[in-house]
Parts: sequence; C-alpha cells; structure tokens
Amino acid sequence: MGKRETKEPAKPSTAWQGTYGDMITLMLCFFVMLYDPTEVDAAAMSQIQASISLETNSMEDPRGGQSLSSGRMSDLGNNINTLPALEKGKSLSVARKKAVSVFAPEINSTKITISSDERGLVITLASDAFFEEGSADLNIEETRDVLLKLAKFFQDPKLKDRRFRIEGHTDNTPISNERFPSNWELSATRAINTLHYLSDFGANEDQFSVAGYADTRPFVSNETKEGQAYNRRVDIIILDEGHF
Repeated sequence: MGKRETKEPAKPSTAWQGTYGDMITLMLCFFVMLYDPTEVDAAAMSQIQASISLETNSMEDPRGGQSLSSGRMSDLGNNINTLPALEKGKSLSVARKKAVSVFAPEINSTKITISSDERGLVITLASDAFFEEGSADLNIEETRDVLLKLAKFFQDPKLKDRRFRIEGHTDNTPISNERFPSNWELSATRAINTLHYLSDFGANEDQFSVAGYADTRPFVSNETKEGQAYNRRVDIIILDEGHF
C-alpha cells in the first residue's frame, strides 16, 4: 500500500495587508488635516520638552538620577520655574484662540498680528494704522472700533487674574523736538496713550503696566522702509506668570 502524499497547507492570504495599510494612511491624513499649529500651547510644549530632557539624562546615567551638570540643571530649573501653572497655560491657550477669532478682520487687514513668545501672548498693533509717523496721538476716528474690541477682550472673566503690559517701539529714525527729545519718550508715550484709551473703554488699568523701548528691540531689520514700518509698533502682552 503506497504512502499517501501529504499536502502542505496553503499559505494564508496577505491581501488584507493592502487594505489595512490604506486605512492607516487615510486615518493619518485625516488627523493631519485636523491639526492646527496655531492651537499648540507653547507652555505645555515647553513642559513636555523639559520632561523629555530630564528623562533622557536619567536613562543615560546608569546610577539612576539626573546626569545634568550643575550649570545646566540651574538653567533648566529657571526655565521650569518660569513656566505657568497648568490652569494658567490653558487659559492663555484659550485666550489665543479667542483673540484669533475676535480680531480676524484686523488680522486679515494687517492692523493686528497675534503671536506667542517667552513673554506670553502678544497682540501687536501696527503703528502706521494707529499713529502718524513721529506722533504718539492715536488715530482714534479710524481705530476706535478696534480699541473698543481690545478693551472688551481684556475684560474677559478668564483673564481677570492676568497681567498685561503695553510696550511701545519705534524704528531707528532719530527724533528730537519739544515733545519728544528722543525715541524713548515717543515709544513710552504711545504705550501710555494706548492704555488711556483702553481704560476709558472699560479695561481695568490696574492689570496693566507700560514700557517704552525706542528702537532697541526691532522685530526685523531697519534697513528698508518696510522694515521700519514693521518695527514701529505697540505690543500688548498677556504676560506669562514668569514675566509678571
């Protein structure tokens, strides 16, 4: 009686892998489309980066603890100490979203720009839209509605525990007259006048401070007229806790 031939079992089909790969790719594309980089909380991201840095250095040290040098540890400690508390960071992120929505027309017309840096949330008023060149008097007829919106924005209950700073800046064109002996006086007066109008329109001036930086903190180069116009600005900052 001959031996029965044993058939090898058929290999499982891998056709499903193509469908699975397509599904994963579609899901990735979907979530990428949902991602909005303007909603990233800078404070939360800094906390994550600090945590990763600590964890990485702990893993590199076979004894367990942190292998950072004292200098780097000191710098890292200072950075962490200046980060806002979690709830403060959330409120700042919410404030940014609301500001982008409320001031959308002004952003589109380049009267206002909104950004974030180490100071906090920065609402920049284009000086040429608010002031005449070399003047600290607000073009109130043209900017009244914007200032009213700003004052109302700063009265938001979610910002009641926040501090704001108004910073005046100029380009590098020298100025010298009876009212403004230098750009220092011009930049400071622009900040003060902005505060006066916001206060008149209902903002709580006790939450504000003012500063004038003349041409010492240019945003871009002053070598062109466009650059000078960009540097003539007033920044209103919702301060991070580390900059109160």
